[in-house]
Parts: sequence; structure tokens; C-alpha cells
Amino acid sequence: MPPLRTLLAVPVSLALLALAPTASSAPAVPPTDALLPLLVTRGGAPAAALLALEETGTRYADTGPGIERADHFRAGSITKTFVATVVLQLADEGRLSLSDTVEEHLPGLVRGAGNDGRALTLRSLLTHTSGLYDFSADTRGAVPVTPLQAVRIALTHPPADSGRFSYSNTNYVLLGLVVEQVTGRSYAAEAERRIIAPLRLTGTSFPGSLTSLPSPHGRSYAADGTDVTRLDPRVAGAAGELVTTLADLDRFYAALLGGELLPPRRLREMLDTRTAHGSYGMGLFPVTLPCGTTVWGHNGRISGSYVRTAATVDGRRVLTFRVNTESMADPGLEPAMLAAEFCPRTS
Repeated sequence: MPPLRTLLAVPVSLALLALAPTASSAPAVPPTDALLPLLVTRGGAPAAALLALEETGTRYADTGPGIERADHFRAGSITKTFVATVVLQLADEGRLSLSDTVEEHLPGLVRGAGNDGRALTLRSLLTHTSGLYDFSADTRGAVPVTPLQAVRIALTHPPADSGRFSYSNTNYVLLGLVVEQVTGRSYAAEAERRIIAPLRLTGTSFPGSLTSLPSPHGRSYAADGTDVTRLDPRVAGAAGELVTTLADLDRFYAALLGGELLPPRRLREMLDTRTAHGSYGMGLFPVTLPCGTTVWGHNGRISGSYVRTAATVDGRRVLTFRVNTESMADPGLEPAMLAAEFCPRTS
């Protein structure tokens, strides 16, 4: 799903004003934890939870019944950070170049309605500047498709202007195909070998076509209240099929930004937003908070789940929060949560 690009200063301020200290001997509740119930009362989510990773340890909070710390859940477009990491590792190994055209790896696949893989680079896929149409705009994230079917859907539409940032799930479906072509193994197998196993992300998996979630897990609900806990992950594929846990996401982003998965040169490329004119790096995007702090991460939306992970650029502080539905009624809550966690607290 596309990143939330604009911080809403007024909703952030109003939310934080509600947390002004009162005369009480009770221990102070961290601002983010105090905001969490608003994801239910103002955001309309059935339940919400967060896990913050700090140098002194971890901090967990939830809104009560229906959600637990160890739950497995669908992470949607956070999958893109995993796929981008694999592609950048392959680039560092010299097995591909980010300046390679799509045509070089997937000959003849991207043609039609003005689309041409000979004019598109892997860099343009990673940064969402290819102009390729988002196949999920047609399927609405509800129709399981193979990667080739997803690409063919996209190719029935003319492209947006090449070089302009235009978020498209089709880009990462194609990157999944490129990984398979280069390595002879699926993007899921490569991510498991290169990321999940080395970091011991025991709650993280690429389920393929498996519709059930691993145990433990809670229930997932569509915006209309329908139970959508069972879901065919092929609605998203390499653009969003990941299943994970709060702890695993904190660990992954801390490791990535801390330099455990990519050498410095490749990590700098991942964080370089110039190609996308400041909007997006490669599988990561920045948000500058009202206090001036910039955090990096991604969000993920898939039927029944919304999750957001953000971290300091050195990976020493990470926040992941989630709700068990795909959207929040109040768009100001996400930036308020990030500001509460990462901006300095004043007395």
C-alpha cells in the first residue's frame, strides 16, 4: 500500500495534548502506550497492539481481548522491505545490477499498452518510478492471482509517467520474478535463507497459497466487520504476502538499519530517495516528524490487517504497531503514534 506521506500536525498536537501530565503518584504511561487505545476508540479497530524496541529493552502494550503479543498476522506491504533487501544483496554479489533492464531478466514479459520492459530498470521497480499500473487497483486485493496474471492485468493499462513516483504493487511482483530468474529459487526461499534464518525470525514466513495463519493468532476483520482471518496470500504475492510477529518485525528493521544485512554502500542506496524525489528509497520510506526527527520503515495493509514499523536510521529504536483490520478511521493517529514514540519528551 502507498505510504502515508503527510504528517497531520493538528491531529498530532491534539492527541498529545490529551496526554498532558496530571497530579498523580501513578507511574507515567509512555505517550505511545497512552495513544494506543485511540486506535480503537477513534480509529475504529477491534483491537491494537505495539512493541517498541529500545536500547534498554522492549515495551509491549495492547488494548485487551482479541490481540496478543505473540500473535502471527499478515504484514502486507512490509513484504517489500524483505524483497528489496534480497535484491540489494544479489546486486552486492554481482548477480544483477540495479541498472539492468527488466527485459534483460524477463525477456518479452513487460510489453503492451505503452509499457516496455526494455526502458525500465530494476532501480525503477525498487523505487516505484517505473510507471507500471498497480494490478491490485483492479483486483482490490481480493482476487488470488499468479505473478504472471498480476503482470498481465497491469499491462492492460497504459503506464504513468516514467521517472515519477507512483506506488505500484506490480513493481515488487516483477522483482520477485527477477529474484527467481537470477537464483533459480523463489523470492520466498531466498528471503528465508538470507534473512529469516540468519536473524532467527521464527514467527515469520511466506505462506504461498496457505490460507490459515500459524498459531497463535487472533481474528482479522474487514472494514465491514466480516471475519477474514482465512485469506489466500496470492492476492498480494511478492508485494505483500508476509506473515510475521511484532517481535520479528522489530528485530528485522533493527538488523537492517543496523547494518547486519547489507554492506554500508548498499544500505545507503536503499535509503537514497533522490530517484523517487524524496518519497521512497528501496523498500523503505522516510517520515520527518514535527520535532525534526526522521524515521524509516514501511507500512502494510492487507484484508484484515494494518501494520506500521518505523525506526531511527541507526536501527537502535524501533516501533511496530498493528490493528486487526485493514484501515483506521482517523488518519491522524499514525503520525501521532510516531511522534509520541520518537520525539523528545518534555516535562
